[in-house]
Amino acid sequence: MIGVGIDVAKVKSMVAILSDDGEIIKAPFEIANTESGLSSLCKIIKELQDKVYCVVESTSVYHFPVVSYLQENDIFVSVVNPLIIKKYASMDIRKVKTDKADSLKLASYVLDNYRHLVNYSAEDEIYSELRILSRQYLHYVKVLANAKVNLTDILDRTFPGIKPLLKGHIRTTGKNKLCDFVEKFWHCDVITSMSEVKFVSEYIKWAKKKGYHPNETKAKSLYANALECIPTLPSNSASTKMLVLEAAKAVSTVETTLATILAQMTELAKSLPEFSVIREMPGVGDVLAPRIIAEIGDVRRFHSASALIAYAGIDTPPYESGDFRASNRKITKRGSASLRKTGYEIIQALKVVQPQNDNAVYQYLIKKENEGKPLKVAKIAALNKFLRIYYSRVNEIYLNS
Repeated sequence: MIGVGIDVAKVKSMVAILSDDGEIIKAPFEIANTESGLSSLCKIIKELQDKVYCVVESTSVYHFPVVSYLQENDIFVSVVNPLIIKKYASMDIRKVKTDKADSLKLASYVLDNYRHLVNYSAEDEIYSELRILSRQYLHYVKVLANAKVNLTDILDRTFPGIKPLLKGHIRTTGKNKLCDFVEKFWHCDVITSMSEVKFVSEYIKWAKKKGYHPNETKAKSLYANALECIPTLPSNSASTKMLVLEAAKAVSTVETTLATILAQMTELAKSLPEFSVIREMPGVGDVLAPRIIAEIGDVRRFHSASALIAYAGIDTPPYESGDFRASNRKITKRGSASLRKTGYEIIQALKVVQPQNDNAVYQYLIKKENEGKPLKVAKIAALNKFLRIYYSRVNEIYLNS
């Protein structure tokens, strides 16, 4: 048996090859993460006269080309959590940190753990793609938050009080009622320049054209609000109109981008056996189902529900010394912040939905709140329970398939 450790960076990788007795078959060498570089690596590996196991650390995105190329060439390659490698390396007394040393550590890890390594598969490709899409989704969520703050600031100067009157956003399509409205009625003066009857007529035409409910009462509320407005940016300035339209367009564009990414995530997630089961879990639904699957990945890579909870960073490690045992411990937060964020969104959705069926997580959340636990502590406890149920149900699907 031969262990190959590949320390992947952005444009190049360091490779070390060890025999099963720990002897260096090939001293650490560098390859480019290109077609020619990876082709030469595959040639070297295939010339080895024994069963070969390759290991790479999971990086943000850099390991994907290397892993995919090796997998396409029928070479065993396993992707390992960096925290596992860090823990393994910590057992070494000498703390050496170089690319060459890291590649040797990875190769050594193969020798000690090859029986437990899982070969990268086609399903891993789906999980990897989902994770990339999820990271982009979260990026645009932040961009959207900033764009909305900017739009709110502009509208507070041109149309104070309008925002609460036009709530409505469909995440799966990206439609935003407020943005659509201010594209046509971009300043309160645009509305007050008409009679109420004329504006109501214009509003109903606009609503029908855009696919919103043509509510006459809503139109009258908007007109009354416009009459009471005190704008601080003039309507007779070309700059004012430009600022409103561009701010609204920025929000609409990002929301459309988010809807497009979510649609692609859903399409990919539907190809996985666990999607339909996760989709039906209370608090999950159409938006959060592909996202939680993306953040967890293949649940079979976790040896237990506790390992999944540790990956989420909501475990509380024991702390004791002699006769002392700490009882008030904080969560580690060493795992995936993105998984925690998505999980907290699910728990928040549960509070809104208040499910009557399949409500073990919701009831546990309420129980913790009734015990007087701080809201954050109750949410963490509920997420812990949710992940245990998730682990159990998804594993059952694969065991029965």
